[in-house]
Amino acid sequence: MIAATLLIASAALSQTCFAQAKQTVAYIAPSLDISYWQWVAYGVKQRAQELGMNYVEFTSENSPAKQMDNVHTALTRGVSAIVMGPVSSTSTPPVLRLLKEKSVPIAFAGIGPQAGQTDFTSAVTANNYETGKAEGAYACKLAKARGGNKIAMLSLPLDRENAQKYMKGAQEAFKADGCDLVQVLQTHGLTVNEAISQANDVLTAHPDVKAIYGMYDEAAIGAAKALQTRGLTGKVAVVTADGSPTTIHLLRDGSIQGIFLQEAVGQGIDATTQVFNALNHKATTQELALKEPLVTQETIDQPDAQAKLKRVYPPAAGSY
Repeated sequence: MIAATLLIASAALSQTCFAQAKQTVAYIAPSLDISYWQWVAYGVKQRAQELGMNYVEFTSENSPAKQMDNVHTALTRGVSAIVMGPVSSTSTPPVLRLLKEKSVPIAFAGIGPQAGQTDFTSAVTANNYETGKAEGAYACKLAKARGGNKIAMLSLPLDRENAQKYMKGAQEAFKADGCDLVQVLQTHGLTVNEAISQANDVLTAHPDVKAIYGMYDEAAIGAAKALQTRGLTGKVAVVTADGSPTTIHLLRDGSIQGIFLQEAVGQGIDATTQVFNALNHKATTQELALKEPLVTQETIDQPDAQAKLKRVYPPAAGSY
């Protein structure tokens, strides 16, 4: 009887130790109201499950102060590692100082840390500079095919390192290819309604614009809606980065002419792999820039495009 009791107690202790030993990854999003960050969350959670990790998530509500509160809360709860989409690149230095002090690995997803920061495990982003350049060249080509060289841009906030890289690449392409960037409007809320209003402002101020360059998904949706209302669908080209069920539909019906696919799900998967590797003394890659291939109405159904799309958004979000 005593032996049996000891055996049961030993088994319970082993289970407790196993539970304590199980690693936990915290995902901290800038805002879970934005579908993009929900899709990164899907990738983090999916990969954590595959790796046998626990998963918790937080939203920073686009506030650097809330972001720091989330980091403190995650540490208090004993998380092993953090995957973060930061509110902005400039908000990352205090986060990195704290996590270095606590020896907790962090991988950024989508948006990298402030320039000059080195105390992080990995930044899994899109290849923003090269994509910005390729998207700029494509937008310029489409504008010229429509009889002009004027381009407007609906931009992400330019305090983000990814937006700065997009902009640098785009400006280089416009200069090289002979197109003029006549207006840049930065988003404040990443909403379609805001993008509709901004697109209408651009089209009113610059009726000779022949292409709209979007840095993010809602920019393209808003631009497409504004052009439809004005009877200008196809007459002014729309090109964007990201990708979603909505923009894929608009691509198929000709309202958008090109999407440079950004792997939201893939960034979550790869960032989680990087912090897991750090925890388990495996090799990591500090700068992991994922390619953003162009898809068009003509190429969207090709096998490589379809495979890429499955790393952009989850099946539950919509069709491919």
